[in-house]
Amino acid sequence: MRHVLIILGIILAVLVGLFFYMSAPDIPRATLEAKYATPPSQFVELTYPPKQPLQAAESSVPFHYAARAHYRVRGDANAPTILLLHGSNASLFTWEPWSKTLSDEFRVISVDLPAHGLTGPTNNQDYTNQGMVNFVKAFADKLGLKTFTLGGNSMGGAVAARFAEQYPDRVDHLILVDAAGMPSKEGDQIPLAFRLLRMGWAQTLLAHLDPKPLVKEGLDKAIVQKKVLTDQMVQLYTDMALLEGERQATFERFNEPYDRDSIKKDIGKLTMPVLILWGEQDHLIPAATAATWKDGIPGSKVIIYAGVGHIPMEEVPNQSARDVREFLTGKKARQ
Repeated sequence: MRHVLIILGIILAVLVGLFFYMSAPDIPRATLEAKYATPPSQFVELTYPPKQPLQAAESSVPFHYAARAHYRVRGDANAPTILLLHGSNASLFTWEPWSKTLSDEFRVISVDLPAHGLTGPTNNQDYTNQGMVNFVKAFADKLGLKTFTLGGNSMGGAVAARFAEQYPDRVDHLILVDAAGMPSKEGDQIPLAFRLLRMGWAQTLLAHLDPKPLVKEGLDKAIVQKKVLTDQMVQLYTDMALLEGERQATFERFNEPYDRDSIKKDIGKLTMPVLILWGEQDHLIPAATAATWKDGIPGSKVIIYAGVGHIPMEEVPNQSARDVREFLTGKKARQ
């Protein structure tokens, strides 16, 4: 019996040691802002409604800021504006290739959505699709954006589509890049992190463990053009996941039910020009979903990229940016 207790004690000690070895603390906001919020990064405080409607007794209480939004702007202030929304567990940095390329002709704005990037947790803790839409409206209003092109990748595509449904007079063109939000078959290589994040017991562990192995595994499944999958990219995603409070906000976001029908039922009402871009080898949201979007939006245009995964704006940045330019200007770009 004594030997058994000794063995169990050794096993427990090893497990505890492994846990601490694999753990990672939150990173202070000031540390990450010093590292990543370099020019042209800016911040702005936004006010928008809380997740739950206010009670009558509270309706007269003024809102404090709901979010401190991190964003980037490139291009002439008088040029046509493109506002870009990233995908789940990503950040505005996913749009850097487009931002740098298209800013010669457009004013390109990218923003970190709630529970992401350096925006991080919000005061109202609303990480629903509608909460994201409210955030985008507050952001656009704060920056004085009247009408603009709106683009979104993955989760950001669902937010962009819903925003366009609710505020069609604000969106002159819509760009959907491997967009979530419409019914589709499940991808054949869903990242392990996405599965674990929907399990309460796993969230308890993920609140303490270093997310880097999961980040690397997830990006490897999302990206087909492996040349863009660098150590720097993995570190960026890992650092953003460790922003103080970000993990808990992510858990809250994944605990929210998601209703695709809220987008599908009104998608046919869109009248602005719509461009749908998709990676042929997207293992998260199959390329067949592009046809579902096209069928739902009369007159929309689809471009499929061979040998490309879930993030064409990073995997084939020049080609995809060129297609966006042609879509917005109607002019054939030089090769």
